[in-house]
Amino acid sequence: MTDKHIIGWREWVGLPDLGIGWVKAKIDTGARTSALHAFELERFTQDEQPWVRFSMHPKQKDIHAVVYCTAPVVDERMVTDSGGHTESRPVITTTLQINGATRSIEVTLTDRDSMLFRMLLGRTAIKHSFLVSPGQSFMLGGSRVQPPELV
Repeated sequence: MTDKHIIGWREWVGLPDLGIGWVKAKIDTGARTSALHAFELERFTQDEQPWVRFSMHPKQKDIHAVVYCTAPVVDERMVTDSGGHTESRPVITTTLQINGATRSIEVTLTDRDSMLFRMLLGRTAIKHSFLVSPGQSFMLGGSRVQPPELV
């Protein structure tokens, strides 16, 4: 028997370090690292360390809601997307809230404006605590259009 929670192929998650209360994430076990939608990405140096500031649309199909974020860059990685395109992406570490638990995860930043989901939650973020049921959605609460606290 396992003590892992079952999640669906899409779930609502929070990223409190970035000021993102809720974002609908697609659970992607084919992706090692998670990816977050970022535009107006600007790199800068703070305390002799690389940082990034970026804007993010947390809601699908809503370009008017914008969250402005800053975070230290922990790495730069070449990532190949599902279409076979490779790009260099900054990697940040942030806190993920899911199912009442918080954990630190790595996230790559890329423009996902043309994608349906603003976030992909990769397998390293979920492998120790969750099992994915690909035929289910929002096992942790919420609905297709509303996060858990608003349902």
